[in-house]
Parts: sequence; C-alpha cells; structure tokens
Amino acid sequence: MNGYIGRAGRVLGILLMICMQFLAGAARADDLAEIRARGELRHLGIRYANFVTGAGDGFDVELVQGFARHIGVKYTLVYSDFYTIIRDLLGKTVVRKGDSVTLEGEFPVKGDIIATGFTVLPWREKVLLYSKPTFPSQVLLVARAESNYTPIRGGNDIAQDIGETRRILGKRSLLVMENTCLDPAGYGLKGVGIDLRMYTRSTNLNEMAPALLNGEAEFTLLDVPDVLLDLQKWAGRIKVIGPISGEQDMAAAFRKTSPALRDAFDDYLRKARADGSYDRLVRKYYPGIYRYFPEWFARNK
Repeated sequence: MNGYIGRAGRVLGILLMICMQFLAGAARADDLAEIRARGELRHLGIRYANFVTGAGDGFDVELVQGFARHIGVKYTLVYSDFYTIIRDLLGKTVVRKGDSVTLEGEFPVKGDIIATGFTVLPWREKVLLYSKPTFPSQVLLVARAESNYTPIRGGNDIAQDIGETRRILGKRSLLVMENTCLDPAGYGLKGVGIDLRMYTRSTNLNEMAPALLNGEAEFTLLDVPDVLLDLQKWAGRIKVIGPISGEQDMAAAFRKTSPALRDAFDDYLRKARADGSYDRLVRKYYPGIYRYFPEWFARNK
C-alpha cells in the first residue's frame, strides 16, 4: 500500500512539474536579447491575400525574413488563424466585452511577431505593441457585379463617402467575420438593423468573396489589399460600392513585454524603406496599391 502511495506521489509530482513547465512556457515573453540567444525568430502568419500566401512566400513573409537576417537569427514561419493568432503570441485568450479587453487562460506561446496584413485596431492596441505602419488598408463594401446597387461617385470627404455607402447598404444582408478587420462591431454596423450574416465555416478571409458569389448575402466587407487581388481573380463578377472605413494602417504586432524587439523591427523597416527593398516587395505583391494610397506611401517613406 505504501509503495502504491509512493508511486502515486511520484506520478503526481511529475504531472505537476509538467504543468508548471507548460505554464512557464505559456507565460514566457522573450524580448530581443532572448531571441538572439535562442537564435530563432518565430513569425506568426495567416494564409491571407498576398501577405502570407501559404506557399512559403508573401509580402510579410519576405519582410520578416529580412528582419530575421537583420537581427542575426534563423527565421521560422508558424501558421495561425485570425481567432487564435493573438493567443499564439501572448499565451492568453483575448476576451472582449464592449470596450473592455481582458486576457484570460494559459496557452503555449508559439511565436514572437505577428505580421500578416494585420490591421491596427483600437481593441488590439490595448493588448499588443505595434510597429510603425507596414501597409495601408481600408474596409470597403462589395457586391456581386450583376446586383442593382451602383457604386458611389466618391469625393474628397471620406465621412460623406462612408455615409453614402451605408445608405446603399441600408438594412440589407451583409456577410462578415468577427474578430477580424471585417468585424462589423468595429464600424458601427451591429445593432442597427442590418441583416448580419456571420461567416463561420472557417477563419479564412480569402473565402469571403467566393461566399458572396455563392449568394450567401447581398454584400460583404473586404479590405483594399484583398479587393485588389479579388478584382483580378473574380474579374467582372464583383464590384466595389464604396468605403465603410477611413484609411487604416497595417503593422507588425508584438507582446508589450517585447519593446526592444519592436524597436529593432522599426529600425529594420526604416532601412528597408531607405534601401528600396521595401518598395520592391510592394511592387512584387501589390503592384496596384500605389495609386490607391499615394499620400500614405509618401507619408511613410
């Protein structure tokens, strides 16, 4: 009996040790010095548009590969999705209740940097440390080409353009995805009578345009980088009605306990813009983006 109790105690001790190691790994928040000592930078990316293509390349893939070389470490790409990517960085789940954002639970930390066409949003800024802007964006209302809705003419007043676009949307059906840059809550589209249809089959934003074409709603939301690709892929089948948001920034995101890593990334980004390597990536993956956001690129040189 005593032997059984002794063995049970040893097993319990081993389990407790494993649990403690798991929690320590989940809470670990390496900054630049620790990452250099480890010799590896883990890049959290989502298969989305041309930021992370899923084929081992993409705008953000090459950008972070250059950053890894800049700080002298090996690069590793870790795939994630929009629902878990912050958890994979922080080791905690983000819980949003209105304007309140809290972190809960303990999970393995899988990466050191998020770079994946990741929009800077106010609720994300409460838990993440962002780099300088890496790319411009804007959320647009999109419809099937054969629909009876006419795109707005557009002008110099973005607020007026958004208002006109929203009047066309009215209370009609809108395909959206929560916890992403297309979350209707971020643009005042929840609780106002719009027929919101949540896309839940996956967390892949690349599926929004095909779902629209399949008739799952009259409209959907897409951001400009995705629209540029979808207008080519689905040529003649979708049309942009107008803006739902103003100009937005995309950026790399870090733990708030990794300020040195973020600063090193900002330093690398400045050098990449100065030596032309940043512009080469933009032209490679988004050649049409300059005419949509000329002021953004001039401002962020």
